[in-house]
Amino acid sequence: MARKLPHLSFKVTKSYRTNLYHQPGTLPGTIFVEENAPPPMIFFIDYNQTNILDKQIATPEECATYLDKESVSWVDVQGLGNVDILQRLGKVFDLHSLVLEDVVNMAERPKIEDYEDQLVIIARMVVPKQKECGFHSEQVSFVLGKHYLLTIQEEAEYDCFEPVRMRIRNSKGIIRKQGVDYLAYALLDAIVDGFFPVLERYGERIEELEEEVITNPKRQTLQNIYQIRRELLQLRRAIWPQREAINSLIKNGSELITNEVQIYLRDCYDHAVQVIDMVEIYRELSSGLMDVYLSSLSNKMNEIMKVLTVISSIFIPLTFIVGIYGMNFNTDKSPYNMPELNWYWGYPICLAVMALIAAGLLFFFWRRGWLENASTIKHD
Repeated sequence: MARKLPHLSFKVTKSYRTNLYHQPGTLPGTIFVEENAPPPMIFFIDYNQTNILDKQIATPEECATYLDKESVSWVDVQGLGNVDILQRLGKVFDLHSLVLEDVVNMAERPKIEDYEDQLVIIARMVVPKQKECGFHSEQVSFVLGKHYLLTIQEEAEYDCFEPVRMRIRNSKGIIRKQGVDYLAYALLDAIVDGFFPVLERYGERIEELEEEVITNPKRQTLQNIYQIRRELLQLRRAIWPQREAINSLIKNGSELITNEVQIYLRDCYDHAVQVIDMVEIYRELSSGLMDVYLSSLSNKMNEIMKVLTVISSIFIPLTFIVGIYGMNFNTDKSPYNMPELNWYWGYPICLAVMALIAAGLLFFFWRRGWLENASTIKHD
């Protein structure tokens, strides 16, 4: 029978994202629930090698009627918008107040906690957005018992567990032949593998930014680079402690995890290491993009200054000639005071000389190769 739980205090707050930590002096076991969080939906899957029961349950107490020691029971709770249901769920599964606090408060660091006959696993799941860049991130909590697995998700809209559900329903692979610890491994492995599609998108975005930075860097390019760096940092914060938690589970072990499943967990750990390597590589590439962006801007500025210098160099002798003729000396006083002012062809000859000087300077600059990149300068 379930033991009597300590007194739990509940407080509803507008958003856990703005209150990631409890206020000083908050009682242990205090639960913060987002005000507009979706109501919990409870899905129950009970299976063995020959039979399967797959249905949605209305109340937490109904779970107890279907729990069977001869089969594997998976209770999946999606949504955290009802405090009463969460409290009743804790009573049904005999959850310690601190366990309920950890699985409901969506700001926990991925970790492993061993509570005698229960193993609590806190993980972070990411799902790529459908129509835009970026990803959705939410906490997924596992409570592993001897014959059951309780999973608590933040939302029902984003989920990477559907392939595991299909394997159970269609009896593919060995999942129907294994125990509840293998189910926990399969779900945890699905979470870790869910990072790869997200990172694949970031790889494509970085390639596009590399071409943009080299060919036509803009102010929006710099914002995109900063955005990628921030999002990659979020991915790193999600997967890094997750790898440590899996490694801790492999090294320390648990009575609820068999030796056979320990081998599978090593493969899951390897996937987590691969994800971390990819995240670090993409972070280095994004940092390198920043240097390339600054270099491209510097080169673009140099080309612009080269064009302006060429134009200025052409107009310097022309300005000199025009300046001399602008002095307007009186030729009646002396034949040496700019006699060209009285020439019949003086004005056309002056224009011709100025044109020849400009053409000669352009030819000189072209022969020296100073005009090669002037035509490639683009404006934002």
